[in-house]
Amino acid sequence: MNIRCSFCQTPYTLSRVEMIDALQEMDSKKLTHYDAHCPRCRRSTPIPRQRMEMFMPKWRDELKEFEAEMKEHPQQAAPAPASTPEPASVAEEGSRPAPKAETSPKPTANATPKAESEKKPASRKTSAATSSPRVRKATTKKST
Repeated sequence: MNIRCSFCQTPYTLSRVEMIDALQEMDSKKLTHYDAHCPRCRRSTPIPRQRMEMFMPKWRDELKEFEAEMKEHPQQAAPAPASTPEPASVAEEGSRPAPKAETSPKPTANATPKAESEKKPASRKTSAATSSPRVRKATTKKST
């Protein structure tokens, strides 16, 4: 279902799963509209229940199909990142892990081989020849 945010006019879509969840929530709480949140400004745009049901008229059947599909193919939550992962073979043997290979330092963009004193100071020219074209025309124009 395509939606346009009421505030920032950003177009976005509601997926099949989001629409099923929204219709299920509206049905259980006896709501007349669903608040779809814009991905850009995070404000809510009210979507009438009639419009949601117009896009998904047999949503109860689709909800049952979706639940059956989730039972057949359950999804696992992503594992939490470990702070210091150790390989199982190292932890079991009790030996030390291999030392990391040292790398040579990479030159940075700010590092230059020239010393600071060797840099030339920027000079400013203030003559009429280097100023804007309007000034040049005024200075080269002959008076009669």
